[in-house]
Amino acid sequence: MTDEKQPRGFSHVETWVFDLDNTLYPHNVAIWQQVNDLIRGYIAKYLNVPPDEATRIQKDYYLRYGTSMRGMMAEHNMPHEDYLEAVHAIDHSVIAPNPALGAAIKKLPGRKLILTNGTRKHADAVVARLELRGHFEDTFDIVAADLEPKPARETYEKFLKLHNVVPERAAMFEDLARNLEVPHAMGMTTVLVVPPAGVEPFGESQRQSWENAGRDAPHVDHFTDDLAGFIESVAAKAR
Repeated sequence: MTDEKQPRGFSHVETWVFDLDNTLYPHNVAIWQQVNDLIRGYIAKYLNVPPDEATRIQKDYYLRYGTSMRGMMAEHNMPHEDYLEAVHAIDHSVIAPNPALGAAIKKLPGRKLILTNGTRKHADAVVARLELRGHFEDTFDIVAADLEPKPARETYEKFLKLHNVVPERAAMFEDLARNLEVPHAMGMTTVLVVPPAGVEPFGESQRQSWENAGRDAPHVDHFTDDLAGFIESVAAKAR
């Protein structure tokens, strides 16, 4: 489904850029909840604060810095290496293979890339579980971004330069509307991936309102609650 604005189309797109978490797999899969719990636990231990205070700090830094890690580094001089390893020590087996998504992505003409605030190791595990290996040319992770997360403009600039992507000939798929503002300003066609109607994202009670907003934002060209179906439709028109 799409909004009622006059959105940018896809006929000119030669590079397809995908976020990872809550984009390539459904919002109701218990992956991000695991990461969320591990981040809270790490902050509580590192700062020696109770869980409630760790949650407050976690959400505050996530909003202000793009990731809780970036906030911890800026505010508390936290080294990133142990943090990244700890918060991605999750059970990926809850992700089911998605052959329909793989078939749809395969039909898209041009290159496909992943741009994530997570680690390459985590991205590789997610892609393997979804059975999407071979569909993506490369993954640009938080380390490649020099630990500066989306939505920072410099992160997108580094990504575009490294992979020689022309933004006016690219499309970006994301589950957070704020992470599409810069790509849209650069000329990319943008797609917001939202939860299916009537399906509550896993851990919705712990999400903040800004994470669920934005489908009507001017920098969102399209939104969909069915990524595989949406891509199939786009690919069919490209043939």
